[in-house]
Amino acid sequence: MSNHEVLEGGHKLPLVEDFYTIQGEGFHTGKPAYFIRLGGCDVGCAWCDAKYTWNPRMYPPTPIEEIVERAVACAAQSIVITGGEPLLYPLEILTKSLKERGLAIFLETSGSHPFSGIFDWVCLSPKRKSAPLEGAYAHADELKVVIQSEEDLLWAEECAAKVGEKCLLFLQPEWSVAEEIMPLLVEYAKRNPQWSISIQAHKYMRIP
Repeated sequence: MSNHEVLEGGHKLPLVEDFYTIQGEGFHTGKPAYFIRLGGCDVGCAWCDAKYTWNPRMYPPTPIEEIVERAVACAAQSIVITGGEPLLYPLEILTKSLKERGLAIFLETSGSHPFSGIFDWVCLSPKRKSAPLEGAYAHADELKVVIQSEEDLLWAEECAAKVGEKCLLFLQPEWSVAEEIMPLLVEYAKRNPQWSISIQAHKYMRIP
């Protein structure tokens, strides 16, 4: 049986976890949101802090109705769909169901797979190891590039040249080298003010 058949064309998804928290990165930092984290990722970044999500077989397919009911039961006004890489799966049914309940829907993606679903905000976090599909850049409301070394700034500019003019641009230090690389990012943003700096504020707040 294929993975598509197991997931019934998007009626079920491999749910890793879902929880209510405060967003910790990018434009929506500090805002309450309900996170829906899906299992499965074929990008495999060495510095990923959610490696436990990579193997989707570890997470049983969960009916969309169950996911939605848990989301609407809390006070959250916005939903973040993340992973892993959520665009591995058809997201039309999940996002349509959430929109029908009056919720705003945000997506966090590397853009390495075709888009599906309805979103109010798309955070594109491109990875050099598995570059976004060319069509992904047009969907981005926010470009968030993780910077581990100075050469990653070249990659950030390559990606920034492909997004729309209204897309917000963020540089985010990779957590393990954040203290060392932050002075570089501060000076770079000051010289190139189209960029803002994103930090992983949730780690400072010690929340998921």
